[in-house]
Amino acid sequence: MKSHLNKALLFLFLIISSQLQAQDKKLSATFFNKGMQSFMNVRYKEAIELFSKAIVADSLNFDAWIKRGFVRSNVGDFEGELSDYSHVIEKDPIHKWAYISRGGAKNRTGEYQSAILDLNKAIEIDGNDAEAYNNRGFSKKALGDLEGACGDWYKSKQLGNDEAKIILKNNHCK
Repeated sequence: MKSHLNKALLFLFLIISSQLQAQDKKLSATFFNKGMQSFMNVRYKEAIELFSKAIVADSLNFDAWIKRGFVRSNVGDFEGELSDYSHVIEKDPIHKWAYISRGGAKNRTGEYQSAILDLNKAIEIDGNDAEAYNNRGFSKKALGDLEGACGDWYKSKQLGNDEAKIILKNNHCK
């Protein structure tokens, strides 16, 4: 009898837990969507607060972590930006956009060699991502490797990045 009661309680707990998780995900999505609206209306502080609430509601809402990092960069919080991207990578080591975003952030802070490592990882995950090649090109250029940079920008162009055409021309890539 006691065994059946324990199983029934466990089953009830799992059902309630599942329903709470679904509610948390819905609440997180609501905060995320409001955060996107604030971001689009250039209300960055408000967007950061809303993305933070989305993260509290669902710590696995990686889109909220990525967007909050991006908005943090817009207000000059580069340490917070890097922290958000790194958190996603820690929890999901094959999250391509976290590597691309962190690589871009490292380019902005002058950490070009480390940026290349992140962008290499993004390319390893998805070898057809034009933005990863594009950003890696900027890292290589900053380190004095214009030939390598041009190669990445050509690959980015080949993958459909129209911006790469301008970058190639501006950098006199042959």
